[in-house]
Amino acid sequence: MPVEEAPQANPATETNSPYLLEIRNLKMHFPVKGGVFMREKARLKAVDGVNLHLEKGETLGLVGESGCGKSTLGKCILRLYEPTDGQILFDGADITRSGTGELKPLRRNVQMIFQDPAESLNSRLTIGEILEEPFIIHRIGSKGERKARVAELLDKVGLGADAADRFPFEFSGGQRQRIGIARAIALNPRLVVCDEPVSALDVSVQSQIINLMLDLQRELDLSYIFIAHDLAVVKHISDRIAIMYLGRIVELADADSIFTRPLHAYTQALLRAIPKPDPRSRAEAKILHGEVPSPIDPPKGCAFASRSPLPHSAAQAAVEPVWKELEPGHWVDVHPATVQDWKEHLGEEERARFEV
Repeated sequence: MPVEEAPQANPATETNSPYLLEIRNLKMHFPVKGGVFMREKARLKAVDGVNLHLEKGETLGLVGESGCGKSTLGKCILRLYEPTDGQILFDGADITRSGTGELKPLRRNVQMIFQDPAESLNSRLTIGEILEEPFIIHRIGSKGERKARVAELLDKVGLGADAADRFPFEFSGGQRQRIGIARAIALNPRLVVCDEPVSALDVSVQSQIINLMLDLQRELDLSYIFIAHDLAVVKHISDRIAIMYLGRIVELADADSIFTRPLHAYTQALLRAIPKPDPRSRAEAKILHGEVPSPIDPPKGCAFASRSPLPHSAAQAAVEPVWKELEPGHWVDVHPATVQDWKEHLGEEERARFEV
């Protein structure tokens, strides 16, 4: 059953953006309430000034420690959260403040694969009913056409058509994630946000799911935002990788550059933490000290300074980093606490900011 194209974006909200997705200075701050009257006492800055773009057909890996804001950013893109500030542009249209009616066409073009396939599938519905639901919501096809499309989707993700009559609990974790992928691609979306889609699976199953996603990307011309904390998995699937720390992007480059020439001290620490398969390897372990600062009360200036192994003064730590393209396509938050040879990358005026 062919799925008709979603309506075009409202021209009144269109902006000048050459990318499929562009995020401009996006912020998502959650109120922290307390006291007898539950008044707002503070704000948790889950996402705090993110700038990103995604090309058509590209996979952008988003990596960072738990709690850095990766999943929150993904949910903002799908408008499951309404951002506090900034802009989200999809195919040139500003969707940051779009209402429910305006978002319905977007739902067909932007879908999500969730981390836990067991929790993301309704246990009371059969697989056929789960996969048919998007077509019913968007009023696509007759009942017979929808059944045929469900069978086609199950075949596309490597499950037989007989799976339509079974319930989620009858499948393994890897099979349930295949069902989640089938649901995500049901309406032929252009962008799929993948929120740690293989982290809950056995290692032997992870590669199967990743290869399935790559095959579907080529076949359906999909674009992915791939959220994960496993750098080995991200390297395999991503064209570019963004490193996130405490709600901000601190390094962004193509996958090869991130692995062969990481410039930010945090990225270097993440790469050193990858287990080596060679038991004879005795690589020096340089573990970051201290805890990740609280997103409720983040430090002024460089959020990474309190954990950085690089020499810097307390006065320098309080100065904001400089977001700069150090090599073609390789962007880094430059600061004495983040880049070892920081002076070489900054101009005279930029260096003067840190001469305190």
